[in-house]
Amino acid sequence: MWRDYLFARSVDEALELLARHEGQARLIAGGTDLVLQCQRGECSAQVLVDVTQIPGMERIEERDGSIILGAGVTHALAASSALLRLKAPLLSEACRVIGGPQVRNLGTLAGNLVAALPAADASLALIALDGEAEIVSPDGRRWVPLSDFHTGVGLCRLDPTREVMTTLRFSAFGSDYRAAQERLARRKVHALPIMNVAALAAVREGRFADVRIVVAPVAPTPLRLRRCEELLEGREATSEAIREAADLAVSLVHPRDSLLRGSGEYRQALAGVMVRRALERVAGIAPSDRAVA
Repeated sequence: MWRDYLFARSVDEALELLARHEGQARLIAGGTDLVLQCQRGECSAQVLVDVTQIPGMERIEERDGSIILGAGVTHALAASSALLRLKAPLLSEACRVIGGPQVRNLGTLAGNLVAALPAADASLALIALDGEAEIVSPDGRRWVPLSDFHTGVGLCRLDPTREVMTTLRFSAFGSDYRAAQERLARRKVHALPIMNVAALAAVREGRFADVRIVVAPVAPTPLRLRRCEELLEGREATSEAIREAADLAVSLVHPRDSLLRGSGEYRQALAGVMVRRALERVAGIAPSDRAVA
């Protein structure tokens, strides 16, 4: 377990505390993953630097057509935000199904991203939203596309011993955009999903535009189905087009066998079913057969 627990009251102070402890300090906000890692001996940090008192970390606002979120926004705040329900319902819907009330009240969007679990609900939604994260380090500030943020299971492009994620941003939904999440888990709460799909698109004059589809866990990181997106771009939003995209999705995902989630073959077929269901909702088409098998 850690030796010291410190509070930072500004981003600069957080960076200074991290630098002072030369790789032995880690940032903490909600701590829903990090505390458990410390208890299991999976985190060697001797010092935890709490960033929850930094001003602006819980802001949710719209600015010049973009949604701006402080990295400390909790899942509960995102789920209850009237602005997100209107301009980014995919994210608020995803945050409503994460863990139980205690986890949602403490866990943050930044923590969900940095934990880098392939099927993390908020991460999938933020990737489908074409989100970006601002990361501040002693070398300056940079924006990282969330589609390129994760590098493997538990790995990402933020160094938690020397860098701070401060802000998330993505474009607000226009009136012609629709989104859907399809999620299957063994229980409705407290469980990572067997399969998770986030889909988003504009439907203009009956045709798909700006299509985005993310599926997990079928790879070490959330998988953006860009070939499916290209297949649907400009196509009429019909059941036939959606079924073609779902069939293509099956050929693009290669989940492994899992004692907890089922066989790879089952989950590969399941991905196609859930991509189809999500796209039907996006297109406003009455759902076809809801049977999984």
